[in-house]
Amino acid sequence: MGKVISIANQKGGVGKTTSAINVSAGLAVLENKVLLIDADPQANATSGLGFDPKNIRTSIYECIVDSVNPADAILHTKTPNLDILPAHIDLVGAEIEMINMENRERMMRKVVRQLKDQYDFIIIDCSPSLGLITVNSLTASDSVLIPVQCEYFALEGLGKLLNTIKIVQTRLNQDLAIEGILLTMYDVRLRLSNQVVDEVRSHFKEMVFETIIPRNTRLGEAPSFGESIIMFDAESKGSISYLNLAREILQRNNMIKQQA
Repeated sequence: MGKVISIANQKGGVGKTTSAINVSAGLAVLENKVLLIDADPQANATSGLGFDPKNIRTSIYECIVDSVNPADAILHTKTPNLDILPAHIDLVGAEIEMINMENRERMMRKVVRQLKDQYDFIIIDCSPSLGLITVNSLTASDSVLIPVQCEYFALEGLGKLLNTIKIVQTRLNQDLAIEGILLTMYDVRLRLSNQVVDEVRSHFKEMVFETIIPRNTRLGEAPSFGESIIMFDAESKGSISYLNLAREILQRNNMIKQQA
């Protein structure tokens, strides 16, 4: 049974999709079978791994709304061991269509259940909102990873997200845990970056990952080539950071593979 991790923050521009793509790639390169589910109508994870959302015929939308078999929508990426269940702009309308459905908060869980046995990890890239699709993703997940940028407004959105997680835990998914808080866009030269790191660490203690993702030009360039940072530039700071994060996630889950 694979572990399902949502990557969520209702604040946009915190490195959520970048983290979803590259955590997935890091885990895949470390010999885990990984599925990335793009649950964001912007479909950036889909395009960031080399697929044009306009050409996607079957996406997560059809799986949720029309009960299409998700195995028919899965695409293989250039990164070994990494598959993607793509998104499409139609996903914007899914929230409206789901309003009258029975068990509307559990539609994503149905999709994930069909795939759980085939993967070691299923990573869900949530949309930057706290709407029905994000609630669906959290309901379908074992844990949630929260990216937080090292900037002034970072902590404000965090409170709202933690409230939503509490509501989901109370009403929909008692087993939802917090995988960890990931500090992104760290600039060692800025005093503010260091202050945010100190503040988040003093507040949330061991919930915060040791690995911090730096601001890195190569990280920004990789999606335009349709590749994860690990395939695009394996020696860049961004690549090394996401590989370290993948190892940290494996350690937290006691899944480090013994070297022969």
